[in-house]
Amino acid sequence: MKKTLLPRLKKIKMLATDVDGVLTDSGMYYSENGDEMKKFSTRDGMGLVLLRKAGYKLAIITSEDTRIVERRAAKLKITDLFQGARDKVAAMEILMKRHSLTWGEVAYIGDDVNDLEVMKRVGFAATPADGTDENKKVAHYISKTNGGGGCVREICDLLLSLRKT
Repeated sequence: MKKTLLPRLKKIKMLATDVDGVLTDSGMYYSENGDEMKKFSTRDGMGLVLLRKAGYKLAIITSEDTRIVERRAAKLKITDLFQGARDKVAAMEILMKRHSLTWGEVAYIGDDVNDLEVMKRVGFAATPADGTDENKKVAHYISKTNGGGGCVREICDLLLSLRKT
């Protein structure tokens, strides 16, 4: 980790994330009956659980609106869930007001163009290794792993490592 990231990371009190392409591999899976499915990483989930237990606030902001994401958030005990968010900046502002946070106290993981405006504002912006080139230009940190394959856990571990220093 670059030492220049430390001051940013030490201010973080909330981790917010997109879903498709971050918590999932960005694939859309459909059964024979047309049921939509998503694959989530259990390691990413454990990272979020550990982060919550360490006192961080957690949020999911997605433009999708599915029961799958609702169930995943419930399983991880993430109560700040914004689905169908066309304006992710507005959703983030609601969350910050709810938790009395500033932009500098928020970390956000996004992978595509609909995440850019939030990523430009937060104190710490990250993107998966397979995030778009635009997201990589804005990100303070590019994960070594792809979306759905451990990138969220990598960011969680990065934040948790600060507790040991």
